[in-house]
Amino acid sequence: MYKYYSLAALVIFLDQITKWMVVKNMELGERIGIWDPWLGLLSHRNRGAAWGMLEGQMWLFTVVTIGVIAAIVYFYHTEAKGKPFFQVSLMILLGGAAGNFIDRLFSGEVVDFVDVLIPVIDYHFPIFNIADAALTIAVIMLLIAIILDDRTEKKKVKR
Repeated sequence: MYKYYSLAALVIFLDQITKWMVVKNMELGERIGIWDPWLGLLSHRNRGAAWGMLEGQMWLFTVVTIGVIAAIVYFYHTEAKGKPFFQVSLMILLGGAAGNFIDRLFSGEVVDFVDVLIPVIDYHFPIFNIADAALTIAVIMLLIAIILDDRTEKKKVKR
């Protein structure tokens, strides 16, 4: 049951090491092109939530994140038993939530650095980090897990 916690730890490690590398090796606002102009590293700081919303509301982020982490752990130990895909989803979500929480707790801001431009629609995607990507992936996985679980339950009822 606890084996999946290492996945959360891996997400936290990758998130924190990449943020540390950006902070130590790039000036704030510096951009390094990887696949210009579509993909680059841009040293950015975010004092708010996604896309800079609720900037400066540290108390709110702290309360919400602690609640989210508690809920993830609760669901992992209750609802996700015997459901590996659901367990993996929750641990990726835990790692992402914890990664950004660590930033907010120790520096009052989140380090973002992945800069993406979608040229087909001329859209500059909000700058993000590994924790943000993990959160997004985990939410998609959770939706899939819920849909699959719902289908499985409906098949059991029909029998």
